[in-house]
Amino acid sequence: MSDRRAALAPVYAEIVLDNLARDYPYAAHHVAFDGADAARTPKELHPSFATSFDWHSCVHMHWLGVSLLGYGLEPERAARLRAVLDANLTESALAVEVDYLRSHPGWERPYGWAWLVRLASACAASDDAQVRGWGCSLRPAVDAVADLVTGWARTTEWPVRHGVHTNTAFGLGMLLTAFRRLDHTAGADACATAAVRWFASDRSWDHGAERSGQDFLSASLSEADLLRRVLPQEEFGPWFRGFLPDLQADSLVLAPASVVDETDGYQVHLHGLNLSRAAQTTRLADALTGTAEGTVLALAHPALLQAGLAAVVTREYLSSHWLASFAWDALTASAERREY
Repeated sequence: MSDRRAALAPVYAEIVLDNLARDYPYAAHHVAFDGADAARTPKELHPSFATSFDWHSCVHMHWLGVSLLGYGLEPERAARLRAVLDANLTESALAVEVDYLRSHPGWERPYGWAWLVRLASACAASDDAQVRGWGCSLRPAVDAVADLVTGWARTTEWPVRHGVHTNTAFGLGMLLTAFRRLDHTAGADACATAAVRWFASDRSWDHGAERSGQDFLSASLSEADLLRRVLPQEEFGPWFRGFLPDLQADSLVLAPASVVDETDGYQVHLHGLNLSRAAQTTRLADALTGTAEGTVLALAHPALLQAGLAAVVTREYLSSHWLASFAWDALTASAERREY
């Protein structure tokens, strides 16, 4: 499949710029303990990530912005994007974010944590000195999330398996890869150990369990995409066949979803489901090359990707504040077979 990113990079850059300039509406998800705490504005609570409707979406819009800077944007657009990112990713602002994370250890677990560490990983891997500087500023946040992951994994018996933000496998997989890329051994080890304990014995996923009306993640493919990162290659194929037996082209797990009401913020999650599945099917197909399951996954990918991409450029803020990040991830998986 051809690489569509060159044509979409400037379009998505404008989506990022629009999102990072929108202060409201904003869903703070902040638990207030007194009147003074309740009166704090989103910008006071989150000086780095107080736009793009909510904290986690703001974090992954920053990740998308960093990713696009490495993709040949024209100078004027790149300069505007750099200015916004540089204003938000300062040591002082990020220190407030770290304090909030440490004082609210269950908040944004694990989805927001994962995007934050992925943002740091993208910055650290850049050839651009300014972007690497943002990565240095993010390092205390990476250490904070590693501590939170370690505590969470140590005290949690069961994973969360549904298809929204608190899904354990999706966040854990992203965290694992980002920690590895950052050479953060403690964080990566905590993720890998938890992944095996929570998921490696799973068998015979119920295909009919997917989907619900507000999923943006596939519970089964997220789990498989996590175990792909953890199990040795010779073990992953047998595990996958035992976990998703009788996977066929018409399985509900692989069928594109449609949205009837674009103004329904929960229903539009299904656009994200198409995109997250598009990314996962191409990564899993690559891991299962030469097998019947790999062929089925590869054949499912184009329709999922096309359905998701069609929804990204929209005036509906309930979609535009997050979908471009998922689209770029799916496009990158298609073009480069990235490890994420």
